[in-house]
Amino acid sequence: MDALYTAAATANGREGRAVSSDGRLDLTLALPPALGGDGEGTNPEQLFAAGYAACFASAMSAVGREMKLDTKDVAVTAEVSIGKDGDGFGLAVVMRVELPEALEGGTGRKLVEATHAYCPYSKATRGNIDVELVIE
Repeated sequence: MDALYTAAATANGREGRAVSSDGRLDLTLALPPALGGDGEGTNPEQLFAAGYAACFASAMSAVGREMKLDTKDVAVTAEVSIGKDGDGFGLAVVMRVELPEALEGGTGRKLVEATHAYCPYSKATRGNIDVELVIE
């Protein structure tokens, strides 16, 4: 891969801080209450969900342009779950895509599936974690 951009961030655990190399991201990290924490900060699952949703929405704009479809009213929500997986923990994602009425049906399904094939986050997760695509 010929890198066009590289992001760097440093974290010191699930209960600490995460800081990007440029200082624009500087967050307190905390376990969510469901995992025994106080929830007084963000967590890796929220950060992954935000990144994946943003990347998928951006990818959908690019794919939509290629398919000559208007995607400006599309909204993407990534739900990232963490749970026990064999001898450790694993992730799963439900990608909820809200499509405008004009993109409902087969056209919308083709757009979402083409986006899932194109999106860098989807490529990175393929074969590694379950990703369910839900069109709303």
